[in-house]
Amino acid sequence: MSSSVIAKIGVACVSLMLLASCANTIRGMGKDTASTVNATQSAGHTVKKAAQ
Repeated sequence: MSSSVIAKIGVACVSLMLLASCANTIRGMGKDTASTVNATQSAGHTVKKAAQ
């Protein structure tokens, strides 16, 4: 194989790894956001019960 073909394969592999890591990060951010919303709602319910 020529060096340009090897270089193209290397670039493709690195690109795929970067895209996969971005997907994991976005999925993690979604879970973190959902957890934050749930914690905020729970705190709101606690304050509401305390005020009654």
